[in-house]
Amino acid sequence: MNRVLAHTGVRYPIVQAPMGYIARSQLASAVSNAGGLGIIETSSGEVDVCMAEIAKMRELTDKPFGVNLPLLFIRDPRIVDLVAASGVKFVTTSAGSPAKLLPTLKAAGLIVYHVIPNLASAIKAVEAGVDGLVVEGGEGGGFKNPDDVSTLVLLQAVRERVDVPLIAAGGICDGRGMAAAFALGAEAVQMGTRFVSALESPVHQNYKQAILDADDTGTVMLNRKSSPCVRALRTERTKEIDRVGGFDRSLFGSVKDLYFGGDMESSIGLAGQTVGLIHEVLPVAEIVRATVEGFHAIRKAQWERSARGEF
Repeated sequence: MNRVLAHTGVRYPIVQAPMGYIARSQLASAVSNAGGLGIIETSSGEVDVCMAEIAKMRELTDKPFGVNLPLLFIRDPRIVDLVAASGVKFVTTSAGSPAKLLPTLKAAGLIVYHVIPNLASAIKAVEAGVDGLVVEGGEGGGFKNPDDVSTLVLLQAVRERVDVPLIAAGGICDGRGMAAAFALGAEAVQMGTRFVSALESPVHQNYKQAILDADDTGTVMLNRKSSPCVRALRTERTKEIDRVGGFDRSLFGSVKDLYFGGDMESSIGLAGQTVGLIHEVLPVAEIVRATVEGFHAIRKAQWERSARGEF
């Protein structure tokens, strides 16, 4: 039995990443309605808005959904109690130690998965009592560990040491990536950039087009020697940041101008390396359907080759 499906209650083991300002009810409900797990973000710090988005989800879908709580970005501690009391059944935690939040979340009966960037943090999270892990390699977009490990290697390392269910994240946007992740021990996948470029995504068309136009080298890791370290689209602004060696967190103050205003040089457009694999804007339901069908087609072909004694 697939443990992620058991924990979430969804039809397909496909999770939407909790992108700040973007992962709200418009996108998350489309993912849940398509059979995946939509996630509402709280990293924006807009507590009242995020809670309103959680409430709105119940108007837009009768399917399961979750919420992300990133410890590093929790500026208003009441968000934890509010989420715990909201009726949500599944939470992911990230950007810190889940041990700080687990007593409150588990007391409310929530299933908690923690996002990890390396083996050491995976082991600590499991020892703290999380129900599962989101194993996020350096290929993914957004805030990263500067000592990044690829999803390919990280999944193997974590699966070798722990037995909790794993959601693979970073570098996955279709059935091929999903099949690869499952072969390495994952029981679900998380996709961010693929859903940012979806038809129902609330971001400006310029942002979606920039994803479509990017090739396999279309992202860059910034601030490896400082904080925050992020993977972002390669634009004139991010190329200059990379050249000088870093940027100040205040630059994210204008991120809405990029996300929703379409000014791609106003801030930093976070994106993963899957930009080189995304070629068209598609409805969320089509993305989920094609991913699942591609996954099963690859698994079937592998089984048939094995049955014939072929590699």
